[in-house]
Amino acid sequence: MSIGSALPHDAAPLHVTGSARYVDDIPLPAGALHLAFGLSTIAHGDITALDLSAVRAADGVVAVYSADDFDEVPDCSPSAHDEPLLATGRVHYLGQQVFLVVATSHLAARKAARLAVVEYAPLPAILTVDDALAADARFEDGPVVWSKGDADTAITAAPHQIEGEMEVGGQEHFYLEGQVAAAIPQEGGDMLIHSSTQHPTEIQHKVAHALHRPMHAVRVETRRMGGGFGGKESQGNALAIACAIAADRLGRPCKMRYDRDDDMMITGKRHDLRIRYRAGFDASGRVTGVAFTHLFRCGWALDLSIPVADRAMLHSDNCYHLTDVRLESHRLRTNTQSATAFRGFGGPQGMIGIERVMDHIAFDLGLEPLAVRRANFYGGMQDSAAAAPAARAKPVAKSVDVEEGEDLTSRGAVGMVEYGEIPPPPANVQNTPFHMPVEDFIGDKMVARLEETSDYTRRKAEIAKWNAKSPILKRGIALTPVKFGISFTLTHLNQAGALVHVYQDGSIQLNHGGTEMGQGLFQKVAQVAAGVFGVGMDAVKITATDTAKVPNTSATAASSGSDLNGMAARAACVTIRDRMAAFLAQRHQAAPEDVQFAHGRVVIGTADYSFAEAAALAYGGRVSLSSTGFYATPKITWDRIKGSGRPFLYFAYGAAVTEVVIDTLTGENRILRADLLHDTGASLNPALDIGQVEGAYVQGAGWLTMEELVWDTKGALRTHAPSTYKIPACSDRPPVFNVALWSRPNREDTVGRSKAVGEPPFMLGISALMALSDAVAACGDGTRYPALDAPATPERVLAAVQRQRDV
Repeated sequence: MSIGSALPHDAAPLHVTGSARYVDDIPLPAGALHLAFGLSTIAHGDITALDLSAVRAADGVVAVYSADDFDEVPDCSPSAHDEPLLATGRVHYLGQQVFLVVATSHLAARKAARLAVVEYAPLPAILTVDDALAADARFEDGPVVWSKGDADTAITAAPHQIEGEMEVGGQEHFYLEGQVAAAIPQEGGDMLIHSSTQHPTEIQHKVAHALHRPMHAVRVETRRMGGGFGGKESQGNALAIACAIAADRLGRPCKMRYDRDDDMMITGKRHDLRIRYRAGFDASGRVTGVAFTHLFRCGWALDLSIPVADRAMLHSDNCYHLTDVRLESHRLRTNTQSATAFRGFGGPQGMIGIERVMDHIAFDLGLEPLAVRRANFYGGMQDSAAAAPAARAKPVAKSVDVEEGEDLTSRGAVGMVEYGEIPPPPANVQNTPFHMPVEDFIGDKMVARLEETSDYTRRKAEIAKWNAKSPILKRGIALTPVKFGISFTLTHLNQAGALVHVYQDGSIQLNHGGTEMGQGLFQKVAQVAAGVFGVGMDAVKITATDTAKVPNTSATAASSGSDLNGMAARAACVTIRDRMAAFLAQRHQAAPEDVQFAHGRVVIGTADYSFAEAAALAYGGRVSLSSTGFYATPKITWDRIKGSGRPFLYFAYGAAVTEVVIDTLTGENRILRADLLHDTGASLNPALDIGQVEGAYVQGAGWLTMEELVWDTKGALRTHAPSTYKIPACSDRPPVFNVALWSRPNREDTVGRSKAVGEPPFMLGISALMALSDAVAACGDGTRYPALDAPATPERVLAAVQRQRDV
C-alpha cells in the first residue's frame, strides 16, 4: 500500500493514547528554567516608568530582562523588522511584551510578571478601520490597485447595478497545543531549539540573529504540533528567541509556554476587514463590471499582512470570469494584535466578497442564486446534465486498499472517490483579474454533480413550502463553489528538500522540510517513499523536522506541504532506487529498467530478492544508499506590483451545499445538513483528505457563524478565553454530513497527480453564511437584501430578521 491508499494517520494511536510527544512533553535537563512575559495594559502609549524590583524579588525568579538589557532588542518579525521582542519605550497594543521573567517554574514566572509597576503616558489608540482611514495609518503609501478592463465604465453602462458593504470578522486559531518553545545550550555556544512551529528555518534564522551567530550554530527540531492553522507560521518567533537568549545568558535550558489566556492576548488572528463592492450586470445575472475595496485591519506590525491582503485580491474572482474588474486594497495599521496567517491566508476574505455579490445580484433580480453563479462561471454557463461527468463513483472503503470490513463512514461522513482521466485543456481559455489563464476549470462540472447528489433543486422547493407554513422557524439553503490557487505567492518559497537513508537491513529513514501539525503530511510523504521503493509502510520512518538535516525550508503553509515535500522526497528515493537498480542490473547483466521494485521484493529476471536483501547487496557493493532530494515548483511568474502573472501552479476546486434553520425570535441557528464535493486530484490518501475536508468546512463555517472577536473601546480583547470565545463543538457539526472527493488526476505534474487539500476546503464554509442569508430573506417580502455580516451570530441574525420585518 502506498499513494492512493486510505491509511490512518501515522500517529493516530499515539494521539488517542496520549503518548504522542509534543514540546511540552520533552524532558529537559536538570536546572531548566521557565519564562513568562509581562504584558502591556494599554493599547498605545509611552512607558514613563518601569519598576521591576518586586518582580526580581519574587520567589523563584532567576532573571528579569527589559529593553534596557539589550544593546539592540532582537526582532521577531517575519517581514519588516518591526516587532521588537520587548517594547522599546512605547507600546502599540494591549498585550504587547514589555519585559521577560525567568524563574524556576512556569507558575513562578507568571506570578512574578504581575508584580511589575509600569507607568504610561497614554497616546490616542487607533482601533478600527475607520480610525485608521481618518489617521491615514497604513503600511503602504496608499492602496494597492489591480485592474482588468474598465470596471467603472462597465458598471455604469450595465442595465442593473448593486452596491453594498460587508463586515467580515477575524478568527482565533485556537490550536489545541498553545505556543511553546524550549532552548538547550550546546557546547561552543551552539543552541538546540524545540519549537511548535510551522517554519523551523525562520525560527533558526531569528534565533541566530538574536544571538549574533551564524545559522549553523542553531538547530531547530519540530516533531509535531498540536494544530497550527497558520498561527504557528510566525507567532512562535518571540518564544524561541526569548528562550534562546535566556539559555545563552544563564547557561541553562529554558522553556516558555503561553497559557491560553496569554496566547489569545498576545498572538495575531485572522485579518478582519470591511468589503465595499459595486457591480453591474444584465438580466441573466451576468456580471459586466465589478469593483471591490478591501479595508484590512492589520494590527500594530506588518507581519504577513502584505501577502495575506494580496491573496485576498487574487481570490476575488473565485469561480467567476470577470471581464472588467477593479480591486483596491488598504492595509491599515491599528493598535491591536498584529493579524497573521490563518488557513486560507486571505483567500477566504477575498472569496466571500464575490460570493456576496452573486447572492446580492440573485436577490435583486429574483433569480435562483445558483443560476446567477452558473451564468458567471469560467467557460460560460453549461447545462447540468451535459456537464455531469460520466466517470464511475465508488465508496472509499471499496476503491482503495483498506482492511477488510473497515468502515470509513463511521465518523458521520460518507466518503466517495471518483476516478477519471486527466481532462483536456479547455477550448476557451479565460483569464483571471490578475491575467492568469484558467486552464483547469472544473467548477461547473463539480457544481452540476453536487446539485444532483445533494438533491439541491428539490430541497430548495421543499424549503420554500416549509417556510411559507412556519412563522417562527425559517430554513435556508445555498450552494457555493470554490477555486483556490496553490503555491506561495512569494516565488522563492516554492521549494523543498528531503533527506533519505536506506539502511542495510532494508529499513528506510526519511526526513523533509515539512512540519506535522495533525494534517497527516508525514504519512502522505511516507506513502510516496514506500511507493517508490515498492515496500510496505512499516519499512519507512519519518523523523522530526530538523534544520540540521534539511536546510533552508519553507513554512508548511499555502497548502503546499505535500506538493513540495512529497516531490522532494520522491526525488531522493528515486535517486537511491536507481543506484540500486544499476548495481543489480550490472550484477545480473541486465538493463537497469528491467529491475522491478514491488510488494517488498526486487526482481530482475529469475532473481528475486527481498528489499532488505537488495539493500544489503548494494551496501556490500559500496553503493550509496543515502540521498538528498530537491523540488522547485515550475511555471511560477508573478509581479505583485502590477498584479499580473502566474502566481499559482494550479487551482483546487470544491463545492458545498449547506442547509440551516434559524429561530426568528432569538436569532439562534443550526446547520442541518452539509453536502461537500472537493477536488483532491488523485488523492494520496482519501482517508486523510476526507478528514481535512470535514475539519476545514467546520472551521470555515465557525469563522462565518459563531467565532466572534470583540475588542472594547480601550483596545482590550474581551474574547480571550474559551469561556468567552466560541468555536464549533462536536454538537455544531451537521447531523447529516456528506463528504465526497472528486479524485481526478491533476493536470499538472504534482506528486501522484494529487492536489493540495489543507486550505481549499475551508472556503466550503461560505455556503453556511449564504444559507443563513437565504433563511433571513424568507422573513421578508423580497424587497430588502438581508446584508448579513460575518460572523452571523444570533445577535446579527436577529437584527437582520428585524430589518426584513420592518420593511
